[in-house]
Amino acid sequence: MSVATLDISELKQHVGRKETAIDVVTAAQANLLRLTFARSEPELEDGDVLPPGWHVIYFTPRVATGGLRPDGTPAHSTLMPDMPLPRRMFAGQGFRFHRPLRIGQTVRQETEVTDIALKSGSTGTMVFTTVVSRISGPDGLAIEDERRIVYREEVKAGERNQAPKREPAPTDVAWRRTVTVDPILLFRFSALTFNSHKIHYDRDWATRTEGYPALVVHGPLTQTLLIDFARDHAGGRTFTSFTTQARAPLFEGTPFELRGRPGANGCELWAVTPEGTVAMSAQVTW
Repeated sequence: MSVATLDISELKQHVGRKETAIDVVTAAQANLLRLTFARSEPELEDGDVLPPGWHVIYFTPRVATGGLRPDGTPAHSTLMPDMPLPRRMFAGQGFRFHRPLRIGQTVRQETEVTDIALKSGSTGTMVFTTVVSRISGPDGLAIEDERRIVYREEVKAGERNQAPKREPAPTDVAWRRTVTVDPILLFRFSALTFNSHKIHYDRDWATRTEGYPALVVHGPLTQTLLIDFARDHAGGRTFTSFTTQARAPLFEGTPFELRGRPGANGCELWAVTPEGTVAMSAQVTW
């Protein structure tokens, strides 16, 4: 199916599809993420609470190498239709925390396609998908996770990847941290999330095929940095929700800022490009 013959009604037939999976919240996987981000917490052990948002390293994609598209993303899925647009990007995610997950628990995830929508913008035709996952532990529902992915047209030969309109980031903030993501961090996060999308580790693919200036920082990686940044300033308060919206890509080797501003019942957060514009915005309630 080409862009010209894209049939959104055909794609929407997948809305409502569900699948379930079982996983174990292992200490080994959580501690590898802790080391990847050089977190100062002690080693996690059975019975410890999994930090908020870290569930993204479980229920990873189960796709054989032969089932991948040229860019390294899954070609087929029992849930999702085969997308006619070749480029896949993280658009945002939202978590609702009902009870903590603990290291050592066996957990169940039910995933459902809740929306598929066609949009046109300054960067061309796009298909937005929304998938909701409900993760339950021994005591019942723990996390509701809504992930939004956008599929875009390919970049024509010789063209650069066009970013959406840039929005200046707030400067009247209480918290700031500078971050530089290197290829090792990108590799480790790709491995932990079993993400084989080439824009995160194949520089030739990222720059020559997709028109980016360098390797692209994973949206969920930036998101995890933001939720950990909020946790560092939360004073031990329990998170009830966390929502992100991706605005523009970030790239390896180029320092960017995390910024935060506390509120009455949570905080606002931003990942900020070197040019001072919003790469990702986030809201936390506690």
